[in-house]
Amino acid sequence: MSDGKEYISRPDELGNIHISEEVLAVIAAAAAMEVEGVGSLSANLGSDIAELLGGKKNLSKGIHITVEEESIRVDLSLLIKYGYTILDVAKEVQTAVYHAIENTSGLTVACVNVHVSGISFERDGGK
Repeated sequence: MSDGKEYISRPDELGNIHISEEVLAVIAAAAAMEVEGVGSLSANLGSDIAELLGGKKNLSKGIHITVEEESIRVDLSLLIKYGYTILDVAKEVQTAVYHAIENTSGLTVACVNVHVSGISFERDGGK
């Protein structure tokens, strides 16, 4: 993840809570994939390719979490299914990811940046 930081820590009345950035990325990926019109997540050139070449299994390809002071920023890259309006799907993904992370982790999400890297086409199944 970014800045070499693996966990986001929050003080609580009973102690500290540590949430892995990978957990937040998986939550974001699951929320994005539930939106109608999303074809798949898309690996970005750079750190995702480096992780794949390094042999590390990447369950949340295309998702980058950045910790900014008291909030987090989510960047995700995806493919939109052919026939869907790109802007509408991207806005729905932003909303879904924002609410999923805030509701499950209690963390403040500063922004959700959606990068549409392409269009996916469904196959006819041999017809």
